[in-house]
Amino acid sequence: MKTSVTGRTFIVFTIFSVIILFLLWFFQVQFFAIFYQRYQMNIIRESAIEIKNTIEEDLDNKLESLAYEKNICIQYYYPFGKINNYNTKNKMCLLSNPTLNIMGKYQKELIKDENHFIILEGSNGEKSVVYAVNLGGGKFILLNTQLEDMSTATYLLKHQMIYISIVIIILAIVLALIVSKQINKPIVNITNKAKEMGKGNYDIQFEESNITELEELSNVLSIAASEMKQTDELRRDLLANISHDLKTPLTMIKAYAEKVRDISYKDDEKRNKDLSVIIDESDRLNILVNDLVEMSKIESKESKLDKTKYDLKDEINEVMKRYALLQEKEGYTLNVELPESDLVVYADRNKLDQVFYNLINNAIEHSGDDKVVDIKVRLKKDEITVNIINYGKSIKKEEIPLVWNRYYTKEKNHKRNTIGTGIGLSIVKDVFTKHNIKYGIETKGSNYTNFYFILKNCKK
Repeated sequence: MKTSVTGRTFIVFTIFSVIILFLLWFFQVQFFAIFYQRYQMNIIRESAIEIKNTIEEDLDNKLESLAYEKNICIQYYYPFGKINNYNTKNKMCLLSNPTLNIMGKYQKELIKDENHFIILEGSNGEKSVVYAVNLGGGKFILLNTQLEDMSTATYLLKHQMIYISIVIIILAIVLALIVSKQINKPIVNITNKAKEMGKGNYDIQFEESNITELEELSNVLSIAASEMKQTDELRRDLLANISHDLKTPLTMIKAYAEKVRDISYKDDEKRNKDLSVIIDESDRLNILVNDLVEMSKIESKESKLDKTKYDLKDEINEVMKRYALLQEKEGYTLNVELPESDLVVYADRNKLDQVFYNLINNAIEHSGDDKVVDIKVRLKKDEITVNIINYGKSIKKEEIPLVWNRYYTKEKNHKRNTIGTGIGLSIVKDVFTKHNIKYGIETKGSNYTNFYFILKNCKK
């Protein structure tokens, strides 16, 4: 059953109190007489040890002091029947009772085993403990102490336990309320602030707590709130950028289509030029939509691999044909260096094409004033290393792990991509991860950035 912190605390304290009361009742009442008997036996045993450790010259004084300090009866038996008595005139002492004849009945039994206690019962029902200390040479000492009747004490304890039980239960209730309040208050505060965070308020601060686990929970939620705030900001920036990227090609497509319809439809050269712009912007729009579809598949975990063997050199050459118009119209230079050997890879062709498009588009967007991008492919043993290099402003080292994030943008002021969406690097990362491809970013100085990845060369 689900219960509140207060209810659960009260239940725990109640159960704990009941257990404590049961143990007290069990040991204090039920075993009180047994504990008392063992206590008296221990007094006798300790006295016996003291007697054995006493030299003979001091023995008489030691027996005298033990008899009155410990309230025990002592008889010291010498050879030839001599007896010294200590505290034997005590009414409760059984050693001087001639009717019991302890020496006659139990002498052999007592002297044979020094660890043997004899419990005797007097004429009035009182019980006593007798213990023997064998000093050797025919000398031995009998120790005797009475066992008090514990029925009255047990009766008092039983009644006392009733009051103790009431006090403990009241204390348990009070402690349960105090402890639950101390625990419940920070939990309620954390819960309320977590609800605010769920509503989109990420500027909340979780208060410190003197409970370690709650302090750790507050720290984790504070970090989560900070991360969610950052993600929300990046998501908004991304949506703004995508909206801009969608609107721009659509506007240009409409404008040039109207121009062809109204103005340049009779002039073949102008019409073809305008149609080229429409095609170019349609390609740009198609890339954007494809990236958004791929992003959706990644988030829903529907993106799967369809691996085949194919020639990477031929595929790179096909990809680069798409950039011919860009180089011609906007003055970009894309240098491609490929080894003479065949480059056969086992991968998902379409997804690896996405990697090339997105990395090249990213390099073009962040290229320097020279508008130069180098695509260098190196073959070393069975490894194919692909380097896509731009010479624009380098990425800061602390930002390198962030550029692969789904909603990360390097600059707040978004500029229209020459080709691409601005979300391509997160797609690239997903493809690399699924293919188990090693990848990374290398920077040098202030104007060199190299996105690289390593593929395995599969022999035909």
